[in-house]
Amino acid sequence: MMTFLTLLVASLAVLIASAVRRVPQGQVYSLYRRGKPVRLLQAGTHLVLPLLDRVTHKIDLAGQTLRLEYPQADAHDVRGTVYWQVLEPERADAVFEQVDQLIRRGAQEALRSEPAVEQIDRRDLGVRVKQSLNHVLRERGMMVTRVELDAA
Repeated sequence: MMTFLTLLVASLAVLIASAVRRVPQGQVYSLYRRGKPVRLLQAGTHLVLPLLDRVTHKIDLAGQTLRLEYPQADAHDVRGTVYWQVLEPERADAVFEQVDQLIRRGAQEALRSEPAVEQIDRRDLGVRVKQSLNHVLRERGMMVTRVELDAA
């Protein structure tokens, strides 16, 4: 009887502890119930339903980086870093898992549309890639803040 009571109390304590979610400053958590979005948890402490709710995305609002490598046929490979950030977590949540693919694909398309890469100033090319990426990402609640291309 005592073992059962101890087990019951321990189980309840674990269940109550898992109902409290602490979201750090500068982040937003997306809360899903049965595979459907319920709400976004802003910074602070929140109560959730422990067996039904789960956090699917932990979105950092401060900014993130993605390293790019795009081989060219003419042996002038393009490498660089894309700095991006989430502006509207509500819109970004739906595509958050595919952001890296969206940025890579957008950068490749932007670089394909440029003339011979070795004849272009890397800074100007980075600005044009940034503008092209922002055209794709802004409607999804994200923004590229900077594109730095490495020297060839």
